[in-house]
Amino acid sequence: MTENEVLAWIADIFEEPIENIKPETSSEEVPGWDSLGVLNLIAALDEGFNIQLTDEKIQGLKKVEDILAILRQHGILS
Repeated sequence: MTENEVLAWIADIFEEPIENIKPETSSEEVPGWDSLGVLNLIAALDEGFNIQLTDEKIQGLKKVEDILAILRQHGILS
């Protein structure tokens, strides 16, 4: 996947317009990045890419870039 495709995927998960989702966007700037949004993200990572996050990784998700980094580590983002 390209970075733009991943950003669109993240925007969809958090039900946010794509123009509001950039690598530097923090969780505090995204209204849908709440406890339910994080559960949706965890489920999407597991179902879509077979990526399971530890509690430590989940707690470390503070910016969109953190999600991108996880996808890079698993070879999803080129």
